[in-house]
Amino acid sequence: MEDDFDTILTKLGTGKWNIIFIAAMSYWYSLVPSHAVAGVFLAPLVNHTCHLPSNTSNFISTNTSTITNTSTITNTNTHDIDDDSCSFLVRDNTTGNLVEELCTQWDFDHSTFVSTVTSEFQLVCEKMYLRATYQSLYMFGMMVAACFSGYLADRFGRYTIVAISTVTYSFIAVGSSWLPSLSWILAARFFLGIMHPASILTGFILVMEVTEVKMRAIIGISQFITWSFGTILFSWMAYLVREWRLLQTVMSIPCFLFIPCLCVMGESPRWLAVVGQHQRALKELRRAAKWNKVTLPPDQELLAIMQKVQEQALTNKHDITSQGICSTLQQLINKVTILFRTPKIRLVTIIMCVAHFVVSMLFYGLTLAASTSGINPFLYLALSGAAELPSTSLFIPIVTRYGRKKITIISYFLCAAVLLVQPLVPSDLTWLAVMLTMTGKMLVSCVSSVVGLYSLELNPTEIRSQGLGASMLTSRCGAFLAPFIISAVEKNHPWVIPVVFGLAALVAGVVILPLWETQNTRLPDTLAELEGHILPPNTTETQIKTSYNSTGKTKATSEDKVILTDDACM
Repeated sequence: MEDDFDTILTKLGTGKWNIIFIAAMSYWYSLVPSHAVAGVFLAPLVNHTCHLPSNTSNFISTNTSTITNTSTITNTNTHDIDDDSCSFLVRDNTTGNLVEELCTQWDFDHSTFVSTVTSEFQLVCEKMYLRATYQSLYMFGMMVAACFSGYLADRFGRYTIVAISTVTYSFIAVGSSWLPSLSWILAARFFLGIMHPASILTGFILVMEVTEVKMRAIIGISQFITWSFGTILFSWMAYLVREWRLLQTVMSIPCFLFIPCLCVMGESPRWLAVVGQHQRALKELRRAAKWNKVTLPPDQELLAIMQKVQEQALTNKHDITSQGICSTLQQLINKVTILFRTPKIRLVTIIMCVAHFVVSMLFYGLTLAASTSGINPFLYLALSGAAELPSTSLFIPIVTRYGRKKITIISYFLCAAVLLVQPLVPSDLTWLAVMLTMTGKMLVSCVSSVVGLYSLELNPTEIRSQGLGASMLTSRCGAFLAPFIISAVEKNHPWVIPVVFGLAALVAGVVILPLWETQNTRLPDTLAELEGHILPPNTTETQIKTSYNSTGKTKATSEDKVILTDDACM
């Protein structure tokens, strides 16, 4: 009998026990898009004109090219946000000269939205950057959380972090709908962002760690199909509910329905085995066997497998203990450096960080680019959500058959091609430009689904949360930058957006080339197993725990033995 945990999961198969995890997290994934891309409808670009002070006898015009004696507001552009709305001209009674005065209040166009964060807090002119900030603070919270969410999941368990983050997210989402201050709203957006990866990433890990090998690709991709439906539902609800506070409330209340799901879910038995909680793992496995109506090997055999997994994760523990208690700083340094300590994990870390940075920047950037599409924003977001569906339906059999690496590279290259062609489309062919954009969104959605699974399979169990956490951190950097990139060029140079995104996709496709295929391979539980894949066949486990010089030869050091155990300084 094989001595890895995947053997147990294979015997459990896929039944009611697994489906509970999959269905619960899939439901949660459908609730998050309305907050992750809330800026599209809650803080959009809104046409506005300067609201004149009560004394307008000397008012000339909001349009500096048309100077006439009038006290009537002149809306110089009914379709675009124009800088002229930020000031107006008055004639000085003493000198007769024209003096420019800054607007302090504005009248907003309510034909599309009854109320928005933009109109309620007048986020225009010198405050326009706060629109991008509203969206990016959520991403910044995700970026901050990526620094520690993986560690917390490794330290306290997958289920515990999922439970805390989802409940907290639900209360903040509903409560922030009625906050009176913009500062408090922005703070709430930041804390929502912190809870995002703690629930999404950790939930994804939890589902994958209770899934048997042959179903991992299908479930890993298909569970995110509800994200697409959540995006489409958000556009539909935004069309029906045009008042931002009510819209956010309506989209947030269903979050509380996830709480009953927590009552029937359990902890990852794989994680329990790695951290040495074998009796809890055994109890969860017996529950799984009962629900799935299968028979597992005797307890002694299961415990032997779990003991083997734990021993691999705790190799050289006696050497570590003899060195005394590490400082907190040393622990943090070790947690980071372990992702770069050996050649293969270093390669995985760097490439996956680049891939996640690009895919997140493109995914959110193309979703938030409704203002540059030239079509109805509700239709644009609905199409954007629909464009994500092939990534969870069409690509399941493709990824299962052709593997992760080929599909990731091809999708990146095709995405780059359609986005680089999009600026060449004539301005009167809006439908073609939108079609190319949606094709790019479909391809980057496919990459988003595959690269998450790919990264999970590349990282060993003992540092899987840390590896995915590092990827998530860089991914949130891309998501954080996307709104500012769009805001900077959407008015005067909208063609720059697809060019920047297209070039980024091209670079990401190239950097994936050195990686290896993970299709139909068992998940490595330790760094020793991962590094063993690239060492000579006769290399021993002791030789694996070494540092590598520039020639590829090895020389064992006591420091490397400490670092390679991941939780050495815990």
